[in-house]
Amino acid sequence: MYRSGEKRFIMVNKLTIIMIFLVILAGGVVRSTGSGMGCPDWPKCFNRLIPPTDVSQLPADWEQDYVDGREKKNERFAKSLEKLGFAELALKIRNDESILEHEEFNAAKTWTEYINRLTGAILGVFLLASFALSFTFLRSKKRVFYLSLFNLVLVFFQAWMGSIVVSTNLTPWVITVHMLIALVILAISIYTYFYAKIVSDRINLLTTSTGVVWVRVLAIAMVILTLIQVVIGTDIRESIDMISASFNGGNRELWISKLGESFLWHRELALVTIILNGLLFFMVRSRFSKHSEHSQIVNVIVILLIVQVVSGLVLAYMGMPAYMQTVHLILSALVFGSQYYLTLLLKKPAII
Repeated sequence: MYRSGEKRFIMVNKLTIIMIFLVILAGGVVRSTGSGMGCPDWPKCFNRLIPPTDVSQLPADWEQDYVDGREKKNERFAKSLEKLGFAELALKIRNDESILEHEEFNAAKTWTEYINRLTGAILGVFLLASFALSFTFLRSKKRVFYLSLFNLVLVFFQAWMGSIVVSTNLTPWVITVHMLIALVILAISIYTYFYAKIVSDRINLLTTSTGVVWVRVLAIAMVILTLIQVVIGTDIRESIDMISASFNGGNRELWISKLGESFLWHRELALVTIILNGLLFFMVRSRFSKHSEHSQIVNVIVILLIVQVVSGLVLAYMGMPAYMQTVHLILSALVFGSQYYLTLLLKKPAII
C-alpha cells in the first residue's frame, strides 16, 4: 500500500504528465498559426504582464527596441555556442539577418503565444510541486527525488530555450532542440510516475515480465524511431514555413510537391513504423492477457498510430490544413509517451 505522501506525489505527477501534453499542444497551435513571434520579447509580452489587444497600446518605437535587444541576446547566445565548440552555429546566428526582422502586430497571434507561455508557467508550478512531494522518496527511492529535481532544472532550461526561440526569430534547429527537450521532460515525468507507482505491483511484474527481452528491444527501437520521426517532422515543418512564405500563404496544394528528401524519408519511415508497431502489438498480445496493462497500452499505441496516419494523409493530400498540423504533433507526443511507458512495463523488476 502507498503512504499518503506517495499517493500525493503519484497524483501530482500524473497531472504533470497531462500538463506536459497540454504544453506541447499549445506549442503546436503556436506553430500551426504562425504565432511564434506574437510576443517579440520574453518572458513578458511587449514588456507587459498582460499583452496588448490593440496596436494603440504598443510602446513607442517598439520595433527597433526589440530588434536591438534581440541582437544583444543573440550575441550572448553565439558566444555560449562558441564556448561549447559550436563555432559554425554561432557564425550562422551572427550572420542571419532574418533573425532581426520583426513581424507586424497581430493581437490574435500575440494572445496565442501568450497562452502558450501561460501553460508553460503552469507546468513549472506542477513540476515544482512534484519536486516538493518527492522528498517523501528521499530515503526509499532516491532516484524519484533526484530525477524530479533534474526535471525542475530542465524546465527552467526549457524556458530559457523558449526565449532563444524568440530572440533567434524561430531558427529551425533551435525549435527542434526545444521540442526534444519537451519530450525529455515528458519521459522523466513518466519514469518517476512509473517508479513511484510500481512498488505495490512488483510481484505482478515479476510473474509477467519473463521471456519478453525481444519485445522490450523492439519497444525501445520504436521509441527511438518515433524520436527520429519527430526530428524529421520538425524539419519538414520549417520547410513548409519557407514554402508558404514563397507562395504568400497561397497555393497550399503545391506545398508538398516542393518538399525534398525529408518528406520522402518521413513517409517511408512512417510505413516502417506501422509495420514494426503491428509486430509489437502481436508480440505483446501473445504474451500478456488482454486485461493486462501491457495489452491496454499497446492497444492505445495502435489506435494513436492509426489516427496519426490519417492525419498525415490529410496533411499530404488536403493542402496542409493548419489544425491538422497541431493534431499530427500532439499525436506524435502521445505515441512517444505510450511507447516509452510500455518499455518501462516490460522492464524486469530487478533492473527498475
